[in-house]
Amino acid sequence: MRNYQEEARLDALRQLKLLDTPASESFDRITRMASQIFDLPIAAISLTDRDRQWFKSRVGIDHWSIPRDKAPCAEVAETASPLVITDFLADPCYADSLLARAGTRFYAGAPLVTSDGYGLGSLCVLGTEPRHASPAEMRALTDLAAMVMGQIELQHAFGRIDPVSGLPTRTQFRDDLTDLARDLPGEERFAVVVDLARDDQVGKMTRALGSGRVDEMVREAALALREALGPSRSVYHVGATQFAFLSPSGLGQEAYMEILRSGFEQIRVSSSVRFVTSVSIGMRPFTLGAISADDILRGAMSAAQDARSTDGAISLYSASRDRTHRRQYGLLQDFGTALDATDQLRLVFQPRIDLATRRCVGAEALLRWRHPMLGEISPSEFIPLVEQTSLARTVTQWVLDAGLDQLASWTARGIGLTLSINISAANLAEADLIQRIQLGLLKRQLRPDQLEVELTESAIMDQPDQALEMLRELADAGICVAIDDFGTGQSSLAYLQKLPAQVVKIDQSFVRDLIENHGPDFVLVETMIGLGHKLAYRVVAEGVETPEAAAILTNAGCEEAQGFLFARPMEAIQLERWMTEGGDSGRTSMKAA
Repeated sequence: MRNYQEEARLDALRQLKLLDTPASESFDRITRMASQIFDLPIAAISLTDRDRQWFKSRVGIDHWSIPRDKAPCAEVAETASPLVITDFLADPCYADSLLARAGTRFYAGAPLVTSDGYGLGSLCVLGTEPRHASPAEMRALTDLAAMVMGQIELQHAFGRIDPVSGLPTRTQFRDDLTDLARDLPGEERFAVVVDLARDDQVGKMTRALGSGRVDEMVREAALALREALGPSRSVYHVGATQFAFLSPSGLGQEAYMEILRSGFEQIRVSSSVRFVTSVSIGMRPFTLGAISADDILRGAMSAAQDARSTDGAISLYSASRDRTHRRQYGLLQDFGTALDATDQLRLVFQPRIDLATRRCVGAEALLRWRHPMLGEISPSEFIPLVEQTSLARTVTQWVLDAGLDQLASWTARGIGLTLSINISAANLAEADLIQRIQLGLLKRQLRPDQLEVELTESAIMDQPDQALEMLRELADAGICVAIDDFGTGQSSLAYLQKLPAQVVKIDQSFVRDLIENHGPDFVLVETMIGLGHKLAYRVVAEGVETPEAAAILTNAGCEEAQGFLFARPMEAIQLERWMTEGGDSGRTSMKAA
């Protein structure tokens, strides 16, 4: 975390474009004031670079920089807090520093801090004799440091005006909201975020017409919003295609939402991109002074994303949805750590039962995550999140390695099971997936037919060409292919005939309520079993929970089943014990569940 913060701090410093620039009288004037207040011969505006302290302004110093190591200004930048060293020679940290060896005995520094909280360096004074700094002197030094930062932002307009839209940016929004909270504490307002287009729409526009067309869209929207709000109100450019503004005071929620709907409908009619983009609007109510500016803006942006389902829709901030989004983001952040840990991720195995003999013939490997703080996280919560990120490849490889290790262990001890491993739609883009699977089998001296790879019907239809090619490669390698969640996708019979799969798994949603022999669920499942057989698939039913459902499936010709009737997912050692104790002989043992 510290490395990340340091890189962000250095990035903020470099964006200011101050390093190695000529001296400026506006800065020198402040440095001289600091020297005079302390009645000391040396003062400087010192900026903390990666490995040096560089002086933008200096009094009583001949050189432009010193090494960062054991420079007190670096500590001020890192902590963003004032620092006083009354006597260098008595300080264990700085007694052998370059400054101490040069005769410096006293130091006082006040931090130079950006509005984002990054410490850039210090306004400091130094002396050749030990002394103390009075509270009045430190208050003055802190005020002068704030003047330095004001001068920096004034001269460089850092983060204040967006060059494309000409509008004030997020930094200005933050400062203006802080000022408003100071002047009107307790007043109720609404923050509004307007998002002009989805990311994919911006990408298509850039690809077809170039980034200049996106800039035109932004400038057009900025002009329309300024005209709609009038000269007395501000609109801010807070993201690539996102704008924000505050409501006037004294308006109720429903009344203001109606004003927004009407106003944006008028703007939409004249938009040059109204047919190729979709606008979404988020609104967050807040009390001035009660919530930070960053949290207000984040909440309004989150609401705008919630409104993405309908063009021109307005969504009100929801605390519960916001908590969900933040939890999801937190889980994604933590999952990367879990992959590197040794005690968070594990596999459990759910037996697959041959319905004719009631023997266990295979097991499906299922990933589980025990979070160190949150406990067990449901796979239905974290797996869909992971599959949408670059972690999908790493997760699949983790499951593959752990699963094949377990399969090799079972094989060595004479336990003959087929292992099923799931892959996701994201894995279809991995050109080397087949080779990695083959290498994993070869390293463990496993036969290809001991492994079954499952891919959901929906994932197959999401990328049909890639899926068909990959499934063919798997089949050519001798690896069994299973279509998971059969019946939930949108595949056609013609496409299913092309798939080189050996197994279809009927989704549990069709099986769970399979009780009445002549009900609609029975007819549908019977039809899917018959279709599977006509396509030469072996049929597996998921979610079997009752003996009646198992009997119906058996009579309908379904070959295999898995579900709580037979066993819940188990640790490997539990599965072995369950098999040894006869759990695969057809008993609906509660101890196995």
